[in-house]
Amino acid sequence: MGARKLLVAAAMALAATVGLAASAAAPEAPAVARTIDLAKAFNTRPPWTFLSPQAPDIPDPIFDEPGETAPGKIRLCISKNRGRTCSPVLDDVLTVQGEPDSFSEAHYLNDARIVYPAAGTPLLLLQVGSLKAMNGDQRIGTVALAYDRAKDAFFVAYERRTNRNNNQEVRYIAAGPLRGAIISAEPTDNAPFGFWVTVNRIGADQHYAEVLRYRSATRYGDGNRLAVIDSERPELYRRLGLWRPGSPLPLPAGPCPKPHLVRGALWCQ
Repeated sequence: MGARKLLVAAAMALAATVGLAASAAAPEAPAVARTIDLAKAFNTRPPWTFLSPQAPDIPDPIFDEPGETAPGKIRLCISKNRGRTCSPVLDDVLTVQGEPDSFSEAHYLNDARIVYPAAGTPLLLLQVGSLKAMNGDQRIGTVALAYDRAKDAFFVAYERRTNRNNNQEVRYIAAGPLRGAIISAEPTDNAPFGFWVTVNRIGADQHYAEVLRYRSATRYGDGNRLAVIDSERPELYRRLGLWRPGSPLPLPAGPCPKPHLVRGALWCQ
């Protein structure tokens, strides 16, 4: 393994050194569509399409051991000529600060779908993952694309890159009072170790902007089975004026029938 690969893998491993489980991470996403017709939903003039062909498995460049393989590279393509050429809008989904590295290529497609943050406002929501580091960590890129009809071009309405070993999550909210919001939970780097919870909402210009960011009540190693965004729901709703203490709890969907509050976090043992 080259020195640059070692440095990148070590950096991703360092991010996971505080990775004692806190709230349960979201389960792996099921298989998703690799080709999506965009013309109808976005009312485009040319036949815009999302395509994501994947190369065959490759010798794993991170583990660099005989017989070890990894999924091939995914070509993320927004095209109006059925893949002959691709818009550059997805070129840097996994690139950090404009510097390509061993984790800048997409090898996992976690999510690909059209969502509607408001009636008549479609977005193409994508989430992709890089190769995995030696400790299982991975760079995750989440991006939402909107369409500019006057320019006949797709543009980035939202994007965020995280790792995954510390229960990080970026979640699109499809229904309820936060419909259309995108919420992220990312670990803090100092004690008491918790998460930064950030809420972004879409504006009239079809760009997302941050409307809330706070340090979570959820902590590492708390034994809570709920994902961080679910355990933070009462506090998140309270800060946005959507819930008051004493009112019925804003409960997430899931397998825990009767969660309860513990020091500001929704708890499920």
